[in-house]
Amino acid sequence: MSLTERIHSDHGLVKHLGNWTEAGRFELKVRHGAAVLDLRSPGLPDDIEIHIDMDRAMVKLLVDDGAAIDHWNLSWTARGKIKDSRSSTGDKASAAGRRIHLSGSATNSEIRIHRGGIAILSAMFSRAYVQDVRRAHKTGGVPTIDDPTRGHQS
Repeated sequence: MSLTERIHSDHGLVKHLGNWTEAGRFELKVRHGAAVLDLRSPGLPDDIEIHIDMDRAMVKLLVDDGAAIDHWNLSWTARGKIKDSRSSTGDKASAAGRRIHLSGSATNSEIRIHRGGIAILSAMFSRAYVQDVRRAHKTGGVPTIDDPTRGHQS
């Protein structure tokens, strides 16, 4: 059974960081806003499907270095693009890593893929990270927003 997370942002910003879900399917609707999804958690499945409906929006995906992004089924209306520092589709190293399949439509929108250290910095420059550090300090634990693998029990 695959869980489905539904995320909606209308003229706002939605951030889901750290170990926030174990779903393998996402329905993402963003209109005149932004959404940040952290997909680095070891609790997520190796194949992730994201159905996107974007209009004048920005979606930022925080992924591992070895993640492969498949955007073949994503249709663009008007302007838009995917900003990825390196396209890993077809890369042999990414065959063993997580695969993220994007589908749906985007109008005048942008998808940003942050990998590795840039993904860590993106997570650290958030209010959720400051709260996580304070919680970790009080409880004697470690923060997990910047590195979701740190808090995962195998």
